[in-house]
Amino acid sequence: MNEQEDLDVSVQVPAETPGAEPLTEKDFYESFAEWMEENDEATVASALGGASLGGKWGTPDVIGVLKPRAQDLFKFEPQIITAEIKAVPGQPVVAFGQAVAYRLFSHRTYIVVPKSTTSEDMDRLKSLCSIHGVGLVTFLINKEQPDYSVIVLPVNASPDMFYVNMMLEKLKYSEPDILNKLF
Repeated sequence: MNEQEDLDVSVQVPAETPGAEPLTEKDFYESFAEWMEENDEATVASALGGASLGGKWGTPDVIGVLKPRAQDLFKFEPQIITAEIKAVPGQPVVAFGQAVAYRLFSHRTYIVVPKSTTSEDMDRLKSLCSIHGVGLVTFLINKEQPDYSVIVLPVNASPDMFYVNMMLEKLKYSEPDILNKLF
């Protein structure tokens, strides 16, 4: 992990609840993975983050898979869903760039930013996400109740299978437990 990647996930941001401990981006990975499962965005999801797949542009913070259940009448191919979470103010365009890069190997991808993001940045993100089919979710910087809210729904895309297989191969060697959980 390089210095900038380490900074992104370990910078503390003040919690929106008075008197609460400062939080980091990583504090929201698990809860967003749970949100993806609870909202049927993914059948199974897991926190990933860091640079375990080779850099900040290739490692989503959260990865999930939507796959058919036994009771589903119509079976479909599994879909990879990814998310980039930014808790540090002033980084929405970086988050957008990362989320677009994940579309190489994802069927759907999300950017997750604090509700306290400036209106100018939020307007820019809404437009970029709508144009490029990236989902946009906001949250409160509150670890116990992040209150995730969908602002823009993601559009299904067909990822490049070369990059899907490359990402899964990296996942197999760096995080085999996550690969087994997802697939």
